[in-house]
Amino acid sequence: MLNLILIAVLGYLVGSIPFSIIVTRLIKGIDIREYGSKNAGATNVFRVLGPVPGLLVLLLDATKGLITVLLLTKVSLGGAVGLDPVYLKLLAAVSATLGHVYTIFAGFKGGKGIGTGAGALLGLIPREVGLSLIIFALVVSLTRYISLGSLAAATFISLLITTEKFILKVKIPLILVIACWGLTALVFYTHRNNIRRLLTSTERKMGEKVQI
Repeated sequence: MLNLILIAVLGYLVGSIPFSIIVTRLIKGIDIREYGSKNAGATNVFRVLGPVPGLLVLLLDATKGLITVLLLTKVSLGGAVGLDPVYLKLLAAVSATLGHVYTIFAGFKGGKGIGTGAGALLGLIPREVGLSLIIFALVVSLTRYISLGSLAAATFISLLITTEKFILKVKIPLILVIACWGLTALVFYTHRNNIRRLLTSTERKMGEKVQI
């Protein structure tokens, strides 16, 4: 039990590292939470400072999710608690994603979970994450809405893993399917304002920069 708590706490703390705030302060000396959508996420950094800082933050966010899943569950904790490593990786993935969204280092107001969630799932289902990234790229290239691409990718990965489990009969733990849908629900919740703006055609498109 202590090891499970350790994974959850460390996963949350690693996920809580607010790279968007750190990077924007180092590069431009600003608080990203005061510009654009005021969200401490990679998309807002992309919108406010451009593609290079935005991609840097996205890479860092994804890396912290991946590292959390791969490293925390490699400290022989699987045997210590007698659980399938998949359960431990899922615990680390969910903890890191929640840490990113509700970071303790920024008043529990972080990003929207896409980068960190994708990085964490990359340590569990890399093929499915790769396919969902293709969906993301296609939707964004066609619509120029990053938020819509994020929502589409999150939905796709859950539909894909569900299809593999129940239709293609791939040996996938049910808990993994449930976790994917849970993370998808979290993504939709964190994007609720984006969804409203998409419905009213007021969402900013990729390339529309914010004046600083």
